[in-house]
Amino acid sequence: MGRLLKINPLDNVAVAVEAIKKGETADGLTVSDDISFGHKAALCDIRRGERVIKYGFPIGTAVIDIKKGQLVHSHNLKSAVAEQMEYEYKLKPQKKVERTAAPSFYGYRRSDGGVGIRNEVWIIPLVGCVNSTAEELARRANECFGAKCGGFFAFTHPYGCSQLGDDHENTRRVLAGLCRHPNAAGMLLVGLGCENNTLSGFLPLLGEYDRRRVKALVTQSCADELSEGTRLLGELADYAAKQERAEIPASELIIGFKCGGSDAFSGITANPLCGRLTDIVTGFGGRAILTETPEMFGAETILMERASDRETFLRLAAMINGFKSYFTAHGQAVYENPSPGNKEGGITTLEEKSLGCIQKSGSAAVTDVLDYSERCRKPGLSLLNGPGNDIVSCTNLAAAGAHMILFTTGRGTPLGAPVPTIKISTNTELAERKKNWIDYDAGEILAGKSFEDSAAELLSLTLQTASGKKTRSEQNGSREMAIFKDGVTL
Repeated sequence: MGRLLKINPLDNVAVAVEAIKKGETADGLTVSDDISFGHKAALCDIRRGERVIKYGFPIGTAVIDIKKGQLVHSHNLKSAVAEQMEYEYKLKPQKKVERTAAPSFYGYRRSDGGVGIRNEVWIIPLVGCVNSTAEELARRANECFGAKCGGFFAFTHPYGCSQLGDDHENTRRVLAGLCRHPNAAGMLLVGLGCENNTLSGFLPLLGEYDRRRVKALVTQSCADELSEGTRLLGELADYAAKQERAEIPASELIIGFKCGGSDAFSGITANPLCGRLTDIVTGFGGRAILTETPEMFGAETILMERASDRETFLRLAAMINGFKSYFTAHGQAVYENPSPGNKEGGITTLEEKSLGCIQKSGSAAVTDVLDYSERCRKPGLSLLNGPGNDIVSCTNLAAAGAHMILFTTGRGTPLGAPVPTIKISTNTELAERKKNWIDYDAGEILAGKSFEDSAAELLSLTLQTASGKKTRSEQNGSREMAIFKDGVTL
């Protein structure tokens, strides 16, 4: 590979795979500006108003004339994402997917038939007022019963009271999704007693549930909530101790995909690598979930052409325009997405970020569109509505049923999630500098490693993780959660 990477034959910009100084010639192009690692150089003259092409698609329009060899970035390129669009159903012929035999992993078969890849006990506060109680219960239980299961974990949040409408329902749906998650062998619900999200109002969201697996504590109703909670956690620990790993076909895996702290190589190495894993997993009947609705803006028509039917297309179009309306209702531009870190890493516009983001979807057909925290229902690729914020979207994926999350990053982050989170670096420098954060280095692809070899390695790591191998974030104790909020707080 040379010093400049042209991703698609249609592109009029190339990405610097190493820093290039002004006046240097790289791969036949003499650059007239310093081009930092991950940033773009113009391969030809681009006039003001003309489209800048990367990945074979427009990533915005030039705001001034750009000369061949110049840096292309925020000073001369702007987004062209529109606030609302009318989409036409144009189903693109899909390549026939040959179903492949599924490998296996060793997970836990639950009493309801579901599958978990961890055997933990989770403590879920129904309201933020009992967060400290939940954390103290987790500490005590780990001391007393930690050897009986995969650990006790409290997932704290500030909600469950003083919320109205959709915010209240979002909180309840996320908590219910976590309560149903099969990675937890046992679940203790901790309420206060006077909150809006009362235990009696919340339990019906779970439907039929195994009372050996789900216990509840209302702290206002007992004299010593810590003693009573510890007793209940002891019962859950005994139940978890009876669970044993068994061989399970990987067709039952649900894998979530997320990118955060992206750089210009996210869409070149790590995200396309995840796309290959999406194709592999859905090819043997598994499920993949892609979220971050705002990071589909500008690339959504590519996904729409892969909708499995008209109904799925219509739900996807409604999801995109609905999230744009959320932006405009708050007086915000729909295209103001790339963060300062993204831009420093070489990403200029939302379209550029989105085209890189959706590489994680591979070439799989879109079989379903899910609302925020809605449970994954169908084999294949599902698109999950929700924001791009790292903690919120990882929680969203977990509530939707993802057994694990493959999280790509070019800048690096220690973030964890309620479920195992495999961190994949887009470049080797990050992988070597932050070994305590990164599980897999996709940057080796820039040095000539094939996508096929990398995909085989990533699949192996995925199956090992499903069978119990701890991710870096698990080893570091990073298990954050956050719930989407949009409305009034009383």
